[in-house]
Amino acid sequence: VQRSPPSGPVHSRAHDGQVEVALPMPPQVRRRAPVCASQVVLKMHEQRKTKQKNDDKTPEGAVPAYLLDREGQSRAKVLSNMIKQKRKEKAGKWEVPLPKVRAQGETEVLKVIKTGKRQKKAWKRMVTKVCVVGDGFTRKPPKYERFIRPMGLRFKKAHVTHPELKATFCLLGVITKGTVVEVNVSELGLVTQGGKVIWGKYAQVTNNPENDGCINAVLLV
Repeated sequence: VQRSPPSGPVHSRAHDGQVEVALPMPPQVRRRAPVCASQVVLKMHEQRKTKQKNDDKTPEGAVPAYLLDREGQSRAKVLSNMIKQKRKEKAGKWEVPLPKVRAQGETEVLKVIKTGKRQKKAWKRMVTKVCVVGDGFTRKPPKYERFIRPMGLRFKKAHVTHPELKATFCLLGVITKGTVVEVNVSELGLVTQGGKVIWGKYAQVTNNPENDGCINAVLLV
């Protein structure tokens, strides 16, 4: 009679874990303890206690004379100002013109194309949004082309606007409103603090390319 193969390390580890529950601190927990402790300490450093006025906690009914002018207070923990500032700086570094972008569903981007004599096969998809294709783009033979990219929705250029220099240049996936693209900005002559030329920068698409027939984007500065 063929015996079942020996259980792998997953089963033995699970068994050990069950046995170790009775111990004061199982090795599995002991390994994580220093990490957990350091995370708790960091969290405590980040937070500070403050007193805040709370109308809900104002005492009702008969109150002693010495408490009449006292308002209800609640203690709250707030993040320290320094950490708040750091987070603001981080968030502001990539402030985009369109902060809220609508998510594109699969059914919206890809349209099912039925093929075959009886229209029974449904493995082909037509892309209904703008696509970026390179100069050397060649279609597959139509019979074997799974994702069909219509000619009218293929683009090679994006009109990118620099909000401070007020300059527009044409340079350049599916691209929709809100998409962040990387563009070549060597023509603008931008340099870093160290004096090096900036070659690439990010830009966000601000229009609906599939409706307008062109890609307009604003540089993130």
